[in-house]
Amino acid sequence: MDAVKLQIAAYAESHHISEVTRELVRGLVIEQPDDPLEWLISELKKPERLPRVLVLGPPAVGKRSVASRLATELRAVHVTTDGLVDDYKDIGVQARTFLEKGQEIPAELLCSLVQQRLSKTDCFKRGWVMDGVLQSRLQALALQRAGILPEHVVHLSASEDVLQERNRGRMMDPNTGDVYHQTFIWPDNSDVADRLIKGQVLSEETFSARLQRYRCEVTGLSSAYKHSLKLFNSDQPYEDVYQQVLTFVHTRDCQRTPRVLLLGPPGAGKSLQAQRLSHKYNLVNICYSELLRAVAEDGCKLGAQIKPYLDMRCSIPDSLVLQILEKRLNREDCSRGWVLHDFPEEVSQARALKKTFHHPNRVFFLDLCDEESVHRVSLRGTDPVTGISYHSLSSPAPSAEVQSRLQTSPAHHMDTVLQRLQHFSSQTAGLSDVYPDAIHIDAQQSPESVFEILEKKLTTS
Repeated sequence: MDAVKLQIAAYAESHHISEVTRELVRGLVIEQPDDPLEWLISELKKPERLPRVLVLGPPAVGKRSVASRLATELRAVHVTTDGLVDDYKDIGVQARTFLEKGQEIPAELLCSLVQQRLSKTDCFKRGWVMDGVLQSRLQALALQRAGILPEHVVHLSASEDVLQERNRGRMMDPNTGDVYHQTFIWPDNSDVADRLIKGQVLSEETFSARLQRYRCEVTGLSSAYKHSLKLFNSDQPYEDVYQQVLTFVHTRDCQRTPRVLLLGPPGAGKSLQAQRLSHKYNLVNICYSELLRAVAEDGCKLGAQIKPYLDMRCSIPDSLVLQILEKRLNREDCSRGWVLHDFPEEVSQARALKKTFHHPNRVFFLDLCDEESVHRVSLRGTDPVTGISYHSLSSPAPSAEVQSRLQTSPAHHMDTVLQRLQHFSSQTAGLSDVYPDAIHIDAQQSPESVFEILEKKLTTS
C-alpha cells in the first residue's frame, strides 16, 4: 500500500497535478463560469502558464521599476493601486478617500477592486504583475480567501539609508510615467534622459511614516506568502536585481517533497551534511553503507543474500542493492522526504535509481581534491567506547586516554582511501551525465559554509 501511495505522489509531482488543480480552482472562483466543465476543458487546452507575480517591499525600494519592466517582458498586465482606484469609479472613490488620508484601504474593499481587475479579459489571458497594492497581512489573507494566489512573490529589501537616498533622487519620464533615479536607474536612451523631470519626492515625515508602517506589517505580510516568496537585496545595481527577479519568476512553483542525493569523494562531508539536513528539515537520513549493514544483521532473506558479499568486501549485485533501497524508501517515514548518501557508487546504479519512483529531485556534488580527501579520511579514528569519531587535526580526541584507544577503520586506511578515490573519479563523468542538473559545491570550505549553500539551493530552486 505504501508503494502505491508513493507511486501516486511521484506521478502527481512529475506532472504538476497539485499546481494545475490549484490554478484551475482559482480560475473557477474568479470566473464562476456557467458551464464549469466546458471552462475547465478550455483551460486545460491552453499551451502556456500565465504569470501571477506580486512585488512587495518598502517605499522607494524599486518595486514599480522592477514590476513595470517585468510586466513588459512577460507581456503581462501591470496592476497598481492607482490603476485599481482610477478604473473603478464607484468603489474606487471609496478607496481613494482612504489613500488621501494616508490610511490603508480596508481588506474587503481592496479585495473587491483586485477581483474586478483580475477578472478582465486582459489579465485572464496574459497574466499579471502587481506592485504596491498590498500593505498588510489582512489584505493578503482577504485575497487568498477570494482565490487570488500569486505564483511568485518578489520581496525587495534595502537599508534605510539607501531607501532615503532613492526617495530624494527620483526622476520621471513625463511622456510615459516611468520612474528613474539619478544613480540607481538611468535611461540608456539619451532622448528619454533629456526629458526627465524631478519625480514625486516624499517629505521626510511622510517617508518615515510609510517606512514605519511597512516595518510593522512586513513580518505578517511575508508569512502569508512564505511558500512562494523570495527575498532580494535591492542594494545593488538595478540590472543585477532585475535579472535575479526574472530568473526566479521563470521557475515553476513546485512544492516538492525533498528527495536529496549527496555525491562526492571520501571525506567530502556527505554524512555530516546529511545529518544536518535531516535534523533541520525532518528528512530521513539514509546512509547506503549503514543500510546494508543493518539489513545484513536483520537476518531477513535479503540480508542473508548480501551478507557474504559484505564479509568478503565484494561488490553487491545492483539487483539486490535496488531491492534493499526501494524497500527502505517505500516506508511511510520517507513520504516526508529523504537525504541519501554513499549511493550510487556506480553509473549503472544511478541509471537504475532514476527509473524508479524514488529518483532524487535535488542532487549535489560535494567537490574535494584528492589530497584533501586523503588528509581528512586517513587521520580519522573512532572511540570504541563511545562510538564518537575524531580527527587528529580538525577535531582531536579530548584526552590522552581517549586518544590511546582510538581505532582506525579498515575503510580509512591509506591504500583503501586511494582505491575509493580512484573509483569515484572513474565514475564522476558518468554520474554527471545521469544528473546534468546537479549542483556542485566546493567542499573545501568549512562545513558551515557548505551547509549554508546546500540550504539555499535546497529551498530556492
